[in-house]
Amino acid sequence: QLQLVESGGGLVQPGESLRLSCVVSGVTLDSSAIGWFRQAPGKEREGVSCISSSGGTINYADSVRGRFTISRDNAKNTVYLTMNSLKPEDTAVYYCAADPNGSAYVCYDGPKAYANWGQGTQVTVSS
Repeated sequence: QLQLVESGGGLVQPGESLRLSCVVSGVTLDSSAIGWFRQAPGKEREGVSCISSSGGTINYADSVRGRFTISRDNAKNTVYLTMNSLKPEDTAVYYCAADPNGSAYVCYDGPKAYANWGQGTQVTVSS
C-alpha cells in the first residue's frame, strides 16, 4: 500500500528556512512522480514543486522559484522540499503526493494528477 508521510513543518520567522521531508512507502521513487502542494486557509490547494520519476524534470511555481528546492534520496525513498527566505505568504499546510505511474520526463503541478497524498505538515511564517 502506497503511503506518504510528511514532516519538518513548524513556526519560523520571515527570512528563515525549513526542510520538509516526505517518506514514501509501497513504491519506489524511480517509478513515481512526486509533487509538493500547499493549502492556505480559505484558498485552493496549489502546486509548489514536482519531480518526475526519473528525477530529470523538476518544476516550481513562480512564487517559490529561486527560494525552494525539491530533491530526493532514492536510497531512503524520501523527497525533500528545502525552503529558504520564507515569507508570511508561504504559510500553509504542505502536502506531498505521488503518481505511481508517473512519466520519466514529465511532472504535473495540478493536484488531480496525483492519486496518493500524505496527511500534511503545517508551515507558519510569522514574526
